[in-house]
Amino acid sequence: MTSVDSGTSADFIRSVIAEDLRTDKYGGRVVTRFPPEPNGYLHIGHAKSICLNFGVAAEHPGGVCHLRFDDTNPTREDMEFVDSIQEDVRWLGFDWQDHLYYASDYFEQLYALAEQLIRSGLAYVDSLTAEEIRDFRGTLTEPGRNSPYRERSLEENLDLFQRMRAGEFEDGRHVLRAKIDMASPNMNLRDPTLYRIRRVPHQRTGDAWRIYPMYDFAHGLSDSIEKVTHSLCTLEFEDHRPLYDWFLDSLEVYHPQQIEFARLNLTHTVLSKRKLRHLVEQGCVSGWDDPRMPTLSGLRRRGYTPRSIRKFCDRVGVAKRDTVVEMALLEHCLREDLNQHAPRVMGVLRPLKLIIDNYPEGQTEEFEAVNNPEDPSMGTRLIPFSRALYIEEDDFREDPPSKFYRLAPGKEVRLRYAYLVTCVAVVKDEQTGDVVEVHCTYDPDSRGGTAPDGRRVRGTLHWVTEADSVAAEVRLYDHLFSQPNPDEDTDGGDVPADLNPNSLEILQQCRVEPGLGEATPGSIYQFERQGYFVVDNADSKPGGLVFNRAVSLRDTWAKIQQAQKNPA
Repeated sequence: MTSVDSGTSADFIRSVIAEDLRTDKYGGRVVTRFPPEPNGYLHIGHAKSICLNFGVAAEHPGGVCHLRFDDTNPTREDMEFVDSIQEDVRWLGFDWQDHLYYASDYFEQLYALAEQLIRSGLAYVDSLTAEEIRDFRGTLTEPGRNSPYRERSLEENLDLFQRMRAGEFEDGRHVLRAKIDMASPNMNLRDPTLYRIRRVPHQRTGDAWRIYPMYDFAHGLSDSIEKVTHSLCTLEFEDHRPLYDWFLDSLEVYHPQQIEFARLNLTHTVLSKRKLRHLVEQGCVSGWDDPRMPTLSGLRRRGYTPRSIRKFCDRVGVAKRDTVVEMALLEHCLREDLNQHAPRVMGVLRPLKLIIDNYPEGQTEEFEAVNNPEDPSMGTRLIPFSRALYIEEDDFREDPPSKFYRLAPGKEVRLRYAYLVTCVAVVKDEQTGDVVEVHCTYDPDSRGGTAPDGRRVRGTLHWVTEADSVAAEVRLYDHLFSQPNPDEDTDGGDVPADLNPNSLEILQQCRVEPGLGEATPGSIYQFERQGYFVVDNADSKPGGLVFNRAVSLRDTWAKIQQAQKNPA
């Protein structure tokens, strides 16, 4: 099992566990679990729970974290999601070893426990319609009303429940409900449904069952069956804890401790599986792994690393109150990681041809370039140089503004690792008037980019050769939503209305260093002066390179922190 970063700090959950270990509450055991429902892809919010549950277990000798799929609703579940969830957990660096479980493994036990509640007079079969059950439930200010079927005899309840299992009834004809308190101020305790009829096959059990347990009933009892010690849940389950405890106490079974923590909320995106599913189904994105999505598969395709996400979760920490975290912090964690580990290369996104008039035609030479100044062990590489090059279109201005230190007529700049060059002429498109070619002269004595007479040259440009560079498509991604808090602008719908129309820009005429011609999917580089880019793991192929921009070089989070330290 991979441990969390050494910088993980103490929090209230770890304090509770430490006290339980001190008092020997669970015999010195620490058993947690990550229990996703296989009805969608995991997102960055799940990463926080994964890091917490697996991390807490890893911090204690003999600690164990289970991966359990709470697969109780076959109408929305699929093995595609089961497989993707396992891939994502492994990718983050965690290993459940031989502790992979499914709630469906316990269907027979759960059914027996439901019958036990009936025999104890604590559950009954209700024949109200779903609409009637909602009406009888009451409101936050008004108590609910007892169902007319609440006082059915034990024998009738058992008979109906067994016939529900046998498949005698259509969907919605009956449900099994707990008999708790229809006047409880906690709506979750107003005779919640335990089982409903679903005449659909299950992805693991096939047609063996015609009834399926509700999440609240199966969840806590699955924890109990697995002898989990600490059931760590997000805050929306706080009001469900009395129900969690009621099931365990009423059935007199092993009782884990449920502890709630604040869920992760992130600016410029949504972290609701329902809304993410809607984005996919409505074609707003290309799929669950679209690099604009907050899903782990989307972040992986975008270029995020497991280290950066674990560090982000550690910095966010574990709290008792919901907050919204700036997307800039997640990007900052990625920059920190890639700055240390990503090799540097040169890539020109919007090429402008540059000809060095006084450089010998047909001549080629090589320059040594540093792969990563933060890590000398990554060594150097040789890059070719010749008369015809490409530079960035934005690095040239025919009529430059004040303090423009890049290339302009009569101005001298440094070509990274190579020579000093001075612009002497331009070639324009006859129809549009746009500059299509820049002509320069070079100083042969400035090899390596240093002027022999010590003259100061302020601008340094990246470049690639025309002859040796490799063509590539580059996809520039931005926030999926324009507004920082899109959930506040749902207007009652599934998806906020402010989808960012500029969340993806595709550049198809880019040129990169020849060494990238063999770059493999998932490889991440820093394009000098541009940002960090990853070879797309879905669309890139030999002869058809595709890069996704993971994050720009500009660090918005650093500016936010500075503003917080020095408010106006």
